[in-house]
Amino acid sequence: MKIFCGRANPTTGSMEWLEEGEDYDYHQEIARSRYADMLHDKDRNVKYYQGIRAAVSRVKERGEKAIVLDIGTGTGLLSMMAASAGADFCYAIEVFKPMANAAVKIVEKNGFSDKIKVINKHSTEVTVGPDGDMQCRANILVTELFDTELIGEGALPTYEHAHRNLVQEGCEAVPHRATVYVQLVESRRMWSWKKLFPVHVEAGDGEKILIPPSEMENCPGVPSVCDIQLNQMPSSDFSTLSDVVTMFSVDFSKPVQSASTYYRVQLEPVKSGKAQIVLSWWDIDMDPLGTINCTMAPYWVKPTSALQWRDHWMQCVYFLPREEPVVQGEKLYLTACRDEYSVWYSLQKAREGENEADGEEHKADVCVESPVCRCRAHLLWNRPRFGELNDQSRTRQYISSLRKVLKTDSVCLCISDGSLLPVLAHYLGAKQVQCMQPSRTDLYHPHDLSNHLEDKIKIIEARPELLKPSHLEDKKISVLVGEPFFTTSLLPWHNLYFWYARTAVSTHLASNVTVLPQSASLHMMIVEFQDLWRIRSPCGTCEGFDVQTMDDMIKDSLNFRESKEAEPHPLWEYPCKSLSDPQEVLTFDFTKTVPQHCLSTEGSVKLLRKGKSHGAVLWMKYHLAADISVSTGLMQMSNEKGNCEWNPHCKQAVYFFSSVIESEILSDPAAVTYTINFDTKTGEIAMDFKL
Repeated sequence: MKIFCGRANPTTGSMEWLEEGEDYDYHQEIARSRYADMLHDKDRNVKYYQGIRAAVSRVKERGEKAIVLDIGTGTGLLSMMAASAGADFCYAIEVFKPMANAAVKIVEKNGFSDKIKVINKHSTEVTVGPDGDMQCRANILVTELFDTELIGEGALPTYEHAHRNLVQEGCEAVPHRATVYVQLVESRRMWSWKKLFPVHVEAGDGEKILIPPSEMENCPGVPSVCDIQLNQMPSSDFSTLSDVVTMFSVDFSKPVQSASTYYRVQLEPVKSGKAQIVLSWWDIDMDPLGTINCTMAPYWVKPTSALQWRDHWMQCVYFLPREEPVVQGEKLYLTACRDEYSVWYSLQKAREGENEADGEEHKADVCVESPVCRCRAHLLWNRPRFGELNDQSRTRQYISSLRKVLKTDSVCLCISDGSLLPVLAHYLGAKQVQCMQPSRTDLYHPHDLSNHLEDKIKIIEARPELLKPSHLEDKKISVLVGEPFFTTSLLPWHNLYFWYARTAVSTHLASNVTVLPQSASLHMMIVEFQDLWRIRSPCGTCEGFDVQTMDDMIKDSLNFRESKEAEPHPLWEYPCKSLSDPQEVLTFDFTKTVPQHCLSTEGSVKLLRKGKSHGAVLWMKYHLAADISVSTGLMQMSNEKGNCEWNPHCKQAVYFFSSVIESEILSDPAAVTYTINFDTKTGEIAMDFKL
């Protein structure tokens, strides 16, 4: 069986379907899985073990046999915890076949084959009875089906089905309950991930202001949750307007309803401000009394307790449909609507003299339909892209560069997806502005941003290689610009598609054409991660159980293809310190066409600080004009400790080393040698590092 996988092709700027062997999908799933991260989550594992022991004890005290149902067993860890806690039998359900096979091996290796039956099915297909998958219904339900939003992986319908068909009434459940908490905040930074702010441009004929149209301004956006490592958001970037309140909870020991519903709480702002964002997280009680609790609360909520780092469960940022001014002490109602898989929020002001019981009157106001983007911008720009377009200092760098190169007779072509550059070029006096958006011509036109630009900016709905003189009214392009940004790009160098597009249109360029950016460079640095290393680190044993089989499986899958590839991560969320100086490793000259031959480099980089070399980080820098450049990676570094500040709008490329080197003696610094090869035929970069 062949599998077709979508991959960004940097030479064409489009997604292409590549034929892969049948194992490819499985190896991708394993290599990119969060299993290692979960196995390293000490807090989660300890609490689950305590909760399982307590549940088995409660059942035994009633004089019953302890029969456990473990849905989504993964490695079989929770079933092994139950068996070692004295459960009589465990049914471990895992729908992903390679994972179910691994669970069988892990269970056998730990000596629990007589107590645990691994069932490779979706839980809704499991049968109960003398000839069924399970001999009888279970009286202990153990699951770990949660994501950052709690319900995004289908926990509710799975529980609903299990209570109806697979477990006894009044069963024990681990976890026993989950509770979702919310806090209302004002944050220009987070709000900039949803809204386009006005852009001020000092033009020759006075200041111009680019104001987004009302359709974009009033659009509720898209319903998908924005999940981030909220513990990396400095307190100076938001202002809390309410206390933390409980939004809703789910008792997993009783029948669960998955049908769409809503919850409402009354809030009194502790401060006046603009309500824009609902921050949310959850905790789980592993026992009925809530003495064994595992929480995702961010740093300011429980400042005294040590935070457990985890990447499989983070915190949620929800955007209110619109900004609401609120006054300290006034009564508000916050409503959470949910369907089976997602949650969204709205805020209403209480009417004069209304109390919580009267809130029922508001039922008619409740939006049970999930928000839908009407302006198309939220379909084109993801949240980091909104943040990038709202980054005023970045925009100023492009304005300064354009000002240097544009003349009153400039014929300007912009090649980038959903960019503000065509509008800026027009405001700064270019005679003629055209734009091409290779990936998404259908979603956005620059004149969507301003009503009077229809006849000023021309959209060319053709790919660069199909550009004809008639598209340009038989004129030659004197200024070719790009940010560059393309929606299909996954890794930093995928935006080099701009170079391929520039090559494709070269016959249409004037002999003295100005290309902006004029060049790009690839940069690299060796780092020690505070925590991100855990997602690729072998576990060995977890709570006394041997899970080496899982480590080997991840390693095999990484070696299948990924071992020589970097992966994208937004490093503002994942602190690291640099062990080497940043190094420029390759340059790309946009004033010339893409060469036929590969671009290769090799060298070595000295490790200047003590620490563990977990991997290399790579990013691009675009040189716009003589002394102006923008970095998609390192913004600044404190030289003493090597702490790094990363571009918050871009993902950087991380290449994890297969073995970690500890650099100690700095009188004779260790070095990492590298070879990096840019294949101009495919647009891909291959790399290798030796420690």
